[in-house]
Amino acid sequence: MRQHTVIDSPYGPLTLVADDGVLCGLYMTEQRHRPPEESFGPRDDTRFAAAEEQLDAYFAGELKDFTLELSLKGTPFQRIVWDQLRKIPYGETRTYGDLADALGNPGASRAVGLANGKNPVGIIVPCHRVVGASGSLTGYGGGLDRKKRLLDFESGTALF
Repeated sequence: MRQHTVIDSPYGPLTLVADDGVLCGLYMTEQRHRPPEESFGPRDDTRFAAAEEQLDAYFAGELKDFTLELSLKGTPFQRIVWDQLRKIPYGETRTYGDLADALGNPGASRAVGLANGKNPVGIIVPCHRVVGASGSLTGYGGGLDRKKRLLDFESGTALF
């Protein structure tokens, strides 16, 4: 059964979604590829304590690696890309080409970008750490301003 809650963050409200008690979604307002609200299930503010605690610690600069159990639904390729995203260290970035190379498929940078954009658990699965080949900020479902703020925060050049 799906359930959700909405928590405050430095980016405004974040909607957390769980499927049978396991986190499967983290969505920002006005996020590209955000599922319809009715797919989130009933609101239950009691089932997300671990996710809220880890997100609070992250935003306080006290947590660099999330340890939450996740239920990520996607194609096999998307799930492989999302696994690679979780390997990008806090405060660092990788290019789409770097990720394609890590997957053993250097020509797949565009497919990596598409999979990255479909990440259902932003921030926790750090798709914001992926940049263009020149290091430029490119596509982010939560908006480029949020991406820049996250990267600045992680690099220590800005605080929330």
